[in-house]
Amino acid sequence: MFDKFVPDMYSQSIYRINYKKLADKGIKCIIFDLDNTISPVDVNEPSKEAIDLMFDLKDLGMRPILMSNSPKKRVEPYRNKLEIDSCASAAKPFSKNYKKILEVYKLKPEEVACVGDQLLTDILGANKMGLTSILINPISKKDRLSTYVNRVIEKIIMVVLDKRDLFKKGKYYD
Repeated sequence: MFDKFVPDMYSQSIYRINYKKLADKGIKCIIFDLDNTISPVDVNEPSKEAIDLMFDLKDLGMRPILMSNSPKKRVEPYRNKLEIDSCASAAKPFSKNYKKILEVYKLKPEEVACVGDQLLTDILGANKMGLTSILINPISKKDRLSTYVNRVIEKIIMVVLDKRDLFKKGKYYD
C-alpha cells in the first residue's frame, strides 16, 4: 500500500531535474503542479525562471502541462504567461483528469512525468496511473488551508516510508 507514495524521482526543485535525461527515456509530457511547485501559494504570476524553463522544455520536444487542484482563476494567469495548457480543479489524486490528458494528447503512461510537492496528491495520483512521479521540496512553508491537513498525513507516511527504507526525505535521487 505505501509503495504508491514512493516517488520515482526526488529532486530539490523543478530547476534541478534532469529533463534531458527524461527526454532520453522517452518522456514527452511533463505535468506540473502549481502551488509550491512552480510558485508559492501567495504569488500570482510565474517567475522569469519558470517561464524560461517551460520554453526550454518545449525546445527539448516536451509538452509541459499545468495540473492543479486550485481553481481556474488561480491557474489561468500561469497558463497564459507560461504559454502552456492547463487543467484546473483537477481533483488529484483521482484519475479522471490524468486519463483525459493521456487521451487528448495521445500519450502512453510511460511517456508522461508528473512533478509536484505533495505525496498525497501529486505522487499518489501519478503512481496510480503508472506515470513517472517526481517529488520536489515545497517552495514555501506557506500552504493553502486544505494542504496543511495533507502535510500532517504526509509526515506520518514519510515516517513509515523511512522505517521501511522506501524513501528518505532530503536524500535526492533520479
